[in-house]
Amino acid sequence: MAEFTSSKYNRDTFDKIPEEKRTRILSVAIAEFANRGFNNANTNIIAKKAGISVGSLYKYFDTKEDFFLTAVGYGIHQLEKTLEEVLSEDSDLFGKIERILRIIQKHSRENRDIIRLYNEITAEGNSELIRGLSSDMESVSAKVYTSLLAEAKKSGSIGKEVDEKVFAFCIDNLFMILQFSYATEYYRERMKVYLGKDFDNDEKVVKGIMSFIRRALDKK
Repeated sequence: MAEFTSSKYNRDTFDKIPEEKRTRILSVAIAEFANRGFNNANTNIIAKKAGISVGSLYKYFDTKEDFFLTAVGYGIHQLEKTLEEVLSEDSDLFGKIERILRIIQKHSRENRDIIRLYNEITAEGNSELIRGLSSDMESVSAKVYTSLLAEAKKSGSIGKEVDEKVFAFCIDNLFMILQFSYATEYYRERMKVYLGKDFDNDEKVVKGIMSFIRRALDKK
């Protein structure tokens, strides 16, 4: 699988501190940015909760924007890592998609702050803040899903008329919305409107989505 290779927004001094300390700082930052948004997040509160001084924080990052982008990059990298094992498995396209769906259900509930932060940046109005970041985050998924679909088309397991780039875009959006539905209040309520009492029936959700995907990719 292609590796997540985000741009670097932190100073070298941040790379030199112990991993436990870096993880603690970024975990606190993810929660603060996810709960309050970029504009309202308070670096003083983050520093206090992380057990460091504000002065130390700005030895690691030049600006609040750089701190935010580093936290986002770390959060998305954690999600990417959970998918690496699946995408390297010796199974067909549909087996991998189903495994990803199940991972999304589990990971999104266990890591709500990371997913909520991802949701936050998709709604962020500061184009300068996210211009490069979207390319960092989405390029990995785009290449992986497009490649998987191209291989499946070549092997004859899906229809030859399938446009792998378009469908990769569609399936990635499906995955993204599903993550938001398990981690954020608005999308969870939206899911309830559509699924009713079955919104929390993981098995039924997976089977329904897989049926939809199989029919969409079925050979005509």
